[in-house]
Amino acid sequence: MSGLVLPARVRLVEVGPRDGLQNEPGTVPTALKAELIARLVAAGLPAVEVGSFVSPKWIPQMADSADVLAQIDWDQPVDYPVLTPNMKGFENALAAGAREVAVFGAASEGFSQRNINCSIAESLDRFAPVCAAARDRGIKVRGYISCVLGCPYEGDVAPAAVAAVAERLLAMGCYEISLGDTIGTGTPAKAQAMVEAVARVVPRERLAAHFHDTYGQALANLLAVMEKGMAVIDSSVGGLGGCPYANGAAGNVATEDVVYMLDGLGVETGVDLDAVIAAAWFVCDALGRRPASKVALALEGRVRKSA
Repeated sequence: MSGLVLPARVRLVEVGPRDGLQNEPGTVPTALKAELIARLVAAGLPAVEVGSFVSPKWIPQMADSADVLAQIDWDQPVDYPVLTPNMKGFENALAAGAREVAVFGAASEGFSQRNINCSIAESLDRFAPVCAAARDRGIKVRGYISCVLGCPYEGDVAPAAVAAVAERLLAMGCYEISLGDTIGTGTPAKAQAMVEAVARVVPRERLAAHFHDTYGQALANLLAVMEKGMAVIDSSVGGLGGCPYANGAAGNVATEDVVYMLDGLGVETGVDLDAVIAAAWFVCDALGRRPASKVALALEGRVRKSA
């Protein structure tokens, strides 16, 4: 595309096994999760988010995260982050063998209260000892910020509010901060303005885009923030997901849709498109539905024929 300046390579962080499956209404077998993770790793994904050490009362689908970790091939050169919202979660993750953890805050007070039952300030206070304990043990911490482009309870979210949370997470020691458009209401200009605000306090190379596709804007928003220097993208195989605290929110942008777009732009990812599509059909077949991905649907015949 004439005049479009993009990163030569993008690192994809696959969030399907956690963010994608946490909202499933029925139980997803541990063996299915483990097989999905193995397929995603084989497809070339450099990072796969594999679980969440939260109370099963709130997110029952993640109750088997320790069992999932036990089935991972740790010899692969892949990062396997798990969500740990507090010290109890961190300790449980550590006992299960986790080597990378993530903390999950919000840029909206309303969402923070409904998602983790505390204010933004209180959530950051909870994360501080997790980050300190992880640093002492040589474990990387990734930070997530939800509702960076809109909140289901408060509407628009000011870029300055996102920047303030990002700055705190950086100071705590998060090596990377993922900016989440949880309800998918963002548009390209708003996405760029938000990134510009955050980039004043956090280096761009330490930022990731985590855009949901509720309004069909995710790919456009990703292209917009890539123009602003972002080179890490979170995505979910088959477009799986949603948010248990944001009614109507669609899943994260589909990994195969992102790979297809980046391949077409000549941006390297190291990810095999057909292998990701096959993984999408594998998990969606098991869940009894079709992928929420244009590319997976369009190339179904090609992938199934070669299987």
